[in-house]
Amino acid sequence: MVALIPVKQLDQAKSRLSLALSAEARAQLMHDTLRRTVYALQASNLCECISIVTLDEQVMSWAREWGVSVISEHRTGLNEALNEARGACDNTESVLVVHGDVAWLAVEDVQAIVTLAAADRAVVIAPDRHDKGTNALLLKPPCVIDFAYGEGSAQRHAWLARQAGIEPLWYRSSSISLDVDVAADLKLYESAPFVLDD
Repeated sequence: MVALIPVKQLDQAKSRLSLALSAEARAQLMHDTLRRTVYALQASNLCECISIVTLDEQVMSWAREWGVSVISEHRTGLNEALNEARGACDNTESVLVVHGDVAWLAVEDVQAIVTLAAADRAVVIAPDRHDKGTNALLLKPPCVIDFAYGEGSAQRHAWLARQAGIEPLWYRSSSISLDVDVAADLKLYESAPFVLDD
């Protein structure tokens, strides 16, 4: 399995938190959640390769520090960037996309998602806490459906799976469902801090 973690440029990340956090604090938040996501993927021992998909030089530096690869975007837009990154994943059984702002991704989440995808063709969707966005998406094989990120992406990914003749599998947990986008998410995140040793 190849894991892809798309990350915006830091000056554009978490813009909806601009009234609550300074630019420096938003960058630190992105660092912390991204580091946790990388750690969980590494600790699962299920990924042949972990790649951060980004154009941001600072994020690229973090990736090198953490021992993961970087795919530099050439196309604009999340779906286009992921399509480009997926195209580089030759001879891969499956692709797992996890957003870098998932607050508390755990090793158990990664293991459970992979376990769900036991069939030769599978789509596993881990929605956000509102059941609207897609916090993680496993595709087996990697091109089994198109990417459809954006508002309401969880249901769009499910529709695409059914169009491909696959009943989508849903994975939900408190640790994977929180992505920190708005002030209410930030309050939840800060109410249960997660400590990660570097």
